[in-house]
Amino acid sequence: MEWPEVERRIAAGEDARTEFKRGVSDLRGVGKTLCAFANGEGGLIVLGVEDATRAIVGVHADPEAVQERLTSLLHTGCGKPVTAQCGRYQTSSGWMHWIDVHRHQRGYEPFAYDGRFWIRRGRATVAPSPSELQELMNAFGFVLTEKQVVPSATLDDIDVSAVRTFMRAQGLDTEQAPQPAREDDLRNASIVDELDGVLRPTLYGLMVFGRDPQAYPHTLSLFVQCALYGGADQAADVLSAGEGKGRLEDQVNRAMGWFRSLGRREIYQGLYRRDVPPLPEDVLREALVNAVIHRDYAITGSQVLLEVFDDRIVVTSPGALPNHMTVEQARMGGAPRSRNEMIANAMVVRGLMERRGRGWLTMRHAMRRFNGTEPTLVNDERNRFVRVTFHLEPGAAGNDA
Repeated sequence: MEWPEVERRIAAGEDARTEFKRGVSDLRGVGKTLCAFANGEGGLIVLGVEDATRAIVGVHADPEAVQERLTSLLHTGCGKPVTAQCGRYQTSSGWMHWIDVHRHQRGYEPFAYDGRFWIRRGRATVAPSPSELQELMNAFGFVLTEKQVVPSATLDDIDVSAVRTFMRAQGLDTEQAPQPAREDDLRNASIVDELDGVLRPTLYGLMVFGRDPQAYPHTLSLFVQCALYGGADQAADVLSAGEGKGRLEDQVNRAMGWFRSLGRREIYQGLYRRDVPPLPEDVLREALVNAVIHRDYAITGSQVLLEVFDDRIVVTSPGALPNHMTVEQARMGGAPRSRNEMIANAMVVRGLMERRGRGWLTMRHAMRRFNGTEPTLVNDERNRFVRVTFHLEPGAAGNDA
């Protein structure tokens, strides 16, 4: 792009594909916008313009040094090179610099700056909302499944000792010679796979054996979000919040730990007081295990939710019921189906679940014994979530929509 076209864009003002910066002092802002343009339809960043007035003020730093900084940003600032052209023009007010970002062919992952994804929303550069992040991932063709490689992770991010313990639990001999090479063992178990000639962890490998599963752009949201509300809906004040992060087993245990921290309530039977939990722990654990195992990992930017209200406790999992299972089949204890077979198998080996399809029946009978209520199950295919609601008082069903 030549100066006359840049000058015309300045006169027209900022828009979804044009951004002004006064100078190079806000290089982080330049990097975020560069990333956003690369994730979208491209755009023009002009340095040396007063944003509010569109006045040309120029950049007074050494022009060669500015161009070097911008070129370096293009090559390394967004995780992978951004295709763009840098230009400059000397005016009476000083040097003008610009970056003309091209529309990129979609690769296997979006561009990220400072460890985060950025998009354009009108004239603003913003972090995407969960739905926008999902659209961004889909646009780049990155649909996360348990067998898919996470490109920002490395072989060292897998805890090999945890893998060995898991293999021994399956009855495999991990000591007697000869043993496969470590890389072969991990590849054979689908814990790692090859991407561009390099072995990297799969989603399954990270979520079951990873040292820090939420440390990567694609897995940031894959955890349990916990909230206690001071009322009957999400408009009420949040009295307590927590997160269940880590491997899937850790997520369940930490979410359960947060739930225990809420305390117990007193009930009286005749003259005697008894402390009881808001919900039987085995019921909640069953719901959480199912949520983290069967969630749709292609829905990025959304967490499993554990929400406690005055009258109910709700567990919401991203994604519809797996493999076309209906609510009626789940309630009747139909044949168990999982969209994440390897993750489900890992949880079976670790004793967190079974494969007999008894989960709903177990929760249902336990709630009947506990307080005489029936849990409700919602499978919202349009908004892509499964929600289990446990009612704390008889007759409270109907508030779980």
